[in-house]
Amino acid sequence: MASLVKELIEAGIHFGQRRSNWNPKMSPYIHSMRGGIHIIDIKETIKGLLLAKKFVTRVSAEGKDVVFVGTKRQARSAIEENCIDVKLPYVTERWLGGTLTNFRTIRERLKRLIELEGLVESGEIKTYSKKMESQLMREMRKIHRNLNGIRNMSKLPGAVVAVDVNREVNALREARNLGIPTICLIDTDGDPDFADIPIPGNDDSMRSIDVVVRELCAAVVDGRTLRPQKDSEEGAAEGGDSAPRRRSSRAKFRADDNSDSGEAAEATDQEVSAGTES
Repeated sequence: MASLVKELIEAGIHFGQRRSNWNPKMSPYIHSMRGGIHIIDIKETIKGLLLAKKFVTRVSAEGKDVVFVGTKRQARSAIEENCIDVKLPYVTERWLGGTLTNFRTIRERLKRLIELEGLVESGEIKTYSKKMESQLMREMRKIHRNLNGIRNMSKLPGAVVAVDVNREVNALREARNLGIPTICLIDTDGDPDFADIPIPGNDDSMRSIDVVVRELCAAVVDGRTLRPQKDSEEGAAEGGDSAPRRRSSRAKFRADDNSDSGEAAEATDQEVSAGTES
C-alpha cells in the first residue's frame, strides 16, 4: 500500500482546483491550500479508493459489469486501455442520453451496428448505390464511435465509475434514477452528492486517472476469480429450507457502506502513515 500512496502522490492526485473555483461541499476532503490551490487530503483519497475497490470486487463477484465513463481528453486513453485489457464496458465519447434509462433502444442500435458490419464484411454493401453506401458507412461509423465501448454490455451494470462529475453529470443522473451505485474520481470543484463512493483527487491529471482506473479494473478481475466460489455458495443456500430475500445492488451497498467505510478508514490511517513516513 505504501507504494500505491507514493505512486498517487507522484501522479499529483492531491492537487485540487484554485480556491476561486472550488465547491464548498468538498471541504471535508481538503487538507490545506498552497498558492491559492487546494491540496486534497491523500488519506481521504486512499480511503475512497479502498472502499471503491472492495465494492467493485463484490459487484464483479456477483457477475455484474462495471461501466467506466470518462469523456474528457485526459481520461480517454487510460479508460480505453485498461478496460479493453480486462474486457469491461466503457464510454469515452459523448454520453448518449438514455444509455442506461433507455437501454433497450441502445441495444437495438448495437444490433444495427452488427448488421452494418456484416454488410461490409460480406461485401454486400457494394451492391448498393454510391449514395446509399456512403450513408450506411457514415451511420456505421457514428454508431461505432459512440457505442462500441458498450457493445458487449448485455444488461444494466452493477456500478458506474465516472471521472469528473461535472462533465459526466448526465450519466450519473441516469444511474441514480435506476438505483445503480456510482463511484467518482472527483476534484475540488465537483459535487460529491453525485457519488455514492467519492474518490477525491485530481481529475485533470492523466497519470492520476490512470492509477485509479487501473486499480479499479484490477479489483474487477479479483472479483471475477470469486465467481465460481460465490455460485457454489448460492447453490448451497438455495438447497436449504429457506433462501435469503434478494435485495437490489444499491440496497446492499447502503447496508454494507458503514462497515466498509470503518474498515477502510482504519486500514488507511495505518497504511498512509507508513507510506508518508517512508
